[in-house]
Parts: sequence; structure tokens; C-alpha cells
Amino acid sequence: MSALTTLLEQWLPAQRWFGGKGTAISSVEVERETPMNGGSGLTHVLLTVHGPDGDARYQLLLGRLDGPPPQRLAHATIGEADGATWYDAAHDQEAADLLLRRIAAGESVDGLGFHRLAEIELGHPSRVVGAEQSNTSLVYGDKYILKLFRRLQPGLNPDLELSRALVGNPHVAQPLGWIEGEVGGEATTLGLLQCFQRHATEGWAMATASVRDLFAEGDLHADEVGGDFAAESERLGAATAEVHQALREALPSRTVGPDQLAGATRQLHERLDVALTVVPDLGPYAEALRASYDAVAELSAPVPVQRVHGDYHLGQVLRTQTGWVLLDFEGEPARPLAERTALMSPLRDVAGMLRSYDYAARHLLAARGGDAQLAYRASEWAERNRQAFCDGYARAAGADPRDDAVLLRAFELDKAVYEVVYEARNRPTWVQIPVGSIERLARNAPKRTAP
Repeated sequence: MSALTTLLEQWLPAQRWFGGKGTAISSVEVERETPMNGGSGLTHVLLTVHGPDGDARYQLLLGRLDGPPPQRLAHATIGEADGATWYDAAHDQEAADLLLRRIAAGESVDGLGFHRLAEIELGHPSRVVGAEQSNTSLVYGDKYILKLFRRLQPGLNPDLELSRALVGNPHVAQPLGWIEGEVGGEATTLGLLQCFQRHATEGWAMATASVRDLFAEGDLHADEVGGDFAAESERLGAATAEVHQALREALPSRTVGPDQLAGATRQLHERLDVALTVVPDLGPYAEALRASYDAVAELSAPVPVQRVHGDYHLGQVLRTQTGWVLLDFEGEPARPLAERTALMSPLRDVAGMLRSYDYAARHLLAARGGDAQLAYRASEWAERNRQAFCDGYARAAGADPRDDAVLLRAFELDKAVYEVVYEARNRPTWVQIPVGSIERLARNAPKRTAP
């Protein structure tokens, strides 16, 4: 497959889910090929991509044609190699049907295991949806959604693990089956089948629509606009707390003390050190950031830790007809699996959502210049919804996350520092969103007493 691997070296960097953007591919190696349907040309491929920052594994479902592709597959065409036309078969109805049939039957195919958790109906038309950064999702009619994990790390994916732990929870999409294969000598999750959420709206879309309504309504305050989002934010806070409680009951949890907090503080400082080399403009805030981080190590009370969502924001929640549903429990896909499955403070998720409210409120300002009135209204919207989310969380959890101000501030700042680096590299016009949040949070930071 030497000609094909050369073709893939050119094709992979253009894919949204490819994690090595901005770095050169040294080579692509086919680690394993599994024919999926006899002689049909459909093959599951496990790739190792070698690059200057190390190796990464990906899975592809490749289709092979002897001639040019039909129009319906033109957008999925990879190119020509070895006398054939190759395409990304995740976009092929035939391949999608085959995956669902195999899950429904609980089959095994040459090392690939298809597992069923519930009865599955066949015959639904499929389509690829979304613009996910690390996965590809196939929707079958209005019944099922199959998430194919493109970048693989050996082991059980936390999205499957936590979804199974939360079976029956009304705030989680129910798992129906999964695909598994061996990667690096370990059984590894390749795909997850869940119930599709019909008639649902993404939280980010709802929140940003509310902000646009506010900007369009002249002199009205955030609580006076028809599209006010605060009531939904409060319900979302309650749903988040209920999921955290369910995770705490279903999976291990504990408390951590001074030694672990000191280690966590060192990690916060290390991430800031890296960020300062990438974005020197963070320099004026470094002292306040470090003081906020040091305060974590000085906490005397034990801190509860448990399994959490790990990558929580408004794009990870759906508003259905019955309430909020949380999605994508795999954590930040670029982080090592050991980090994504580690026990953390649930305030990490709270901080992630609070940062998301800031983004929803302020991302439209980048295209509107320095309008002070709109900036004020954006701040008003963000604060109203941040407080509403915390109110809902406190009501459901019986404990107010704002009472743990030291941890919450440190986690928000850590997330904002990550965002500054991301925006500087990818969307420079948005970098002021996290910088502004750091400036606001830094004003309330404690004074640093040690270098």
C-alpha cells in the first residue's frame, strides 16, 4: 500500500479530525487492514502517523473503486493509488448500513468486535453530521447516532465507559452498542452507538441566539429580552449537578489533601510556563495567575474528586423537549487517556461551562469593533447566565460552587490560559475573549507571597 500511504500523507492534514495540523507528517504506516465485506473493497484500516511530535494512531474505513466515484461520494474521495480510486467510506450508505447490521448482530470480524446493548432496528438512511474536531458521526434516520473515534489511544474510551455507567439517566444519551478492536495490544473503543436526540437544539446555538437578540434590542437589559437564556442556564446547572452526582455514585470517588493539591498546583504553573512562551502578551497577568494557583496549594480542607465530563461547554449539551442532555464524555481528545480518566474536581466542568458563557457573550464583538455599549451588554449577559448556571447547580447539588472560590477561579484561569494559546494559533481575532477574562479574574486574585 505504499502508493496509498503516500496519498494519505497528503489527504490527512486537510481533515478536520486530524490532530497533527501545523506539523509535517514524516510517514504513514498501515498497522492493520481488516476487509469488512468480502470482495466489496471496503476495508477497516488502522494507521500509525509518524511526525516530529511523536506517533499517533487513526482509524479509517476505506472504500475502493475501479473507476471514478459516483457523484454522491465525490466529496469523500481521497484520490487514486494502486490502480484504484479510494474514498472515505464513512460517507457511504453501504458502509454505514454494514456497521449498524454488525452491531445489531453482535458479530466479530477478524479482530473487530461489534457489541449490542439493546435491540436495534435496521433500514434507516444514514448521513454524516456535524463538524467534530476528533470524530465522525453517522446518524441513522432519527433513531441512532454512531460516533467513530478517528484518533485512537489504546484502551476503553471514557465516552463509552461513562455512558454505560449513566444508563437510565435522563440527562445522558443512552448507549446502544459499540465497536472494539485491538490497538497497541489493548482492547480499544473504535465507535459508540447511542440514541439520537430528535428535535434537539445545541446549547451554543441557543445561547448565541440569545446574545444576538440582546444586541438587537436597543436599551433593554438581559433580563428584559424575549430570548433571555437565564432560565435555561439554571436548568442546565441543575442537570450538570445531577450528572455529577450520578457519576459519583456509579464510579470511584475520593478526597485529596495537601500533597495532591501541591502536585495539581505545579501542573497549573507548568501549563502557564508553556503558554507564556507561546503568547508573551500574557506576561502582565502572570503574577496574578501564579498567586491564584498558589492559593490552591494552601487549601486546608480535603477536596472531593471524581469522574467528570472533562471537556464541558455549550457545544456539548442539547436542549431536548424534556430537558438538557449532556454529550461527548470522552474528555479533551488530544490529552493522554490517563489524564482523561483521572479523578478530578467537578468544579473543572463548572469552570468549563462558565468560560463557555463568556465565549457565547463576546465572540460576536470581534466583528463589531470596539463598541463599548455592546461590550457592556455582553458582560451583563455573561454574568447573568454564569450566575444562573451556578444557582441551578447549587439547588440540585446542595452546595454552591461559588463557595469554592479559590478552586473555581484557578480552574477558570487555567482554562482561559489554554484558550489564549489556542486562539493565538488558530483564531487571532478571538484572542481578546480569554485575555479579557483573565484580566477580570486577575483583578480578584490574591497577592502572591512567595516567588
